[in-house]
Amino acid sequence: MREAAYWEPLDGGRVRCRLCPLNCIINDGHRGSCKVRKNVGGKLYTLNYGRVSSMALDPIEKKPLFHFYPGSCAFSIGTVGCNMHCKHCQNWEISQADESFPYLRSVSPREIMKLAEQYGCESIAYTYNEPVIWYEFVLDTAKLAKKEGFHNLMITNGYINEEPFRELAPYIDAMNIDIKAFNDEFYMRIASVPSGEPSRRTALIAKKEFGIHVELTYLIIPTLNDEEEEIRAFARWVVENLGDDTPVHFSRYFPHYRLHLPLTPVETIEMAYRVAKEEGLKFVYVGNIPGHRGEHTYCPSCGKPLIVRWGFSIEEYHIKDGKCEYCGTEIPVVGEYSGKRYRGMWW
Repeated sequence: MREAAYWEPLDGGRVRCRLCPLNCIINDGHRGSCKVRKNVGGKLYTLNYGRVSSMALDPIEKKPLFHFYPGSCAFSIGTVGCNMHCKHCQNWEISQADESFPYLRSVSPREIMKLAEQYGCESIAYTYNEPVIWYEFVLDTAKLAKKEGFHNLMITNGYINEEPFRELAPYIDAMNIDIKAFNDEFYMRIASVPSGEPSRRTALIAKKEFGIHVELTYLIIPTLNDEEEEIRAFARWVVENLGDDTPVHFSRYFPHYRLHLPLTPVETIEMAYRVAKEEGLKFVYVGNIPGHRGEHTYCPSCGKPLIVRWGFSIEEYHIKDGKCEYCGTEIPVVGEYSGKRYRGMWW
């Protein structure tokens, strides 16, 4: 155990966690909603510092991050726990677990650096479960990664209070923020939190105040967040608040965990793609439909395909010096594409 950041003592041996907007009030001997922050004798402790459930070498496109060092390798790590309890979570085995999960191993930030260097990765990705509730370890690792020349990536629901995020943000280079829906009923019924507003606020602070590269993912689930009006309102919010150059990924739902609805029709994903374009978004993507034309990056001026993808692989790349090779329009992609292959896969 390690004393947690962002908490305050209350009367009667209770504590209030101030890491995320749930602001859990926790009695002595009990845990917060995330399951990995515990009140022990009137002090709040984090139970998962350096405890890793998952490590992998991922193409950065898998995060998904399509406009940040395309084709590069991300050393991906995750732990256990989450401050949301989504009924459809695809990683529920770890997100809904605690430190008793049988396959955890202890790893230091320095060991993470060594492994990332050993396998030729340019980035460290905090992913798989929710990195917010791994805050202390993510902050320490991200600080070291910055010194060592790695990029830091957060794949997150963005559900974090402003003060802790502002401390972490200077060390984060790119984020994919999961916007669950554009209605609070979804967040209450499906994710077990009161509102999606804190996630949108995190996206705004990240991009507008800290210059972090931000991409958004919206998983479309039939009957829950798939209405055209809701998707149109979401796309309009992105354009008006984050900018029309913000990459948005509409992903296809498959049944997982406790939610057993039919998988999302391809036609619904294509509707979302069309609506987002109509609202002015320049870079819209389709997820979980390998081979779909919506996986590609198109020039917003001449319409030609600039990055042709199949799944997480890049097959063609037509951006040079940050511009469309065909018409010279500037394309907001951070970093150059090396075109190298990594063990038979594009990285």
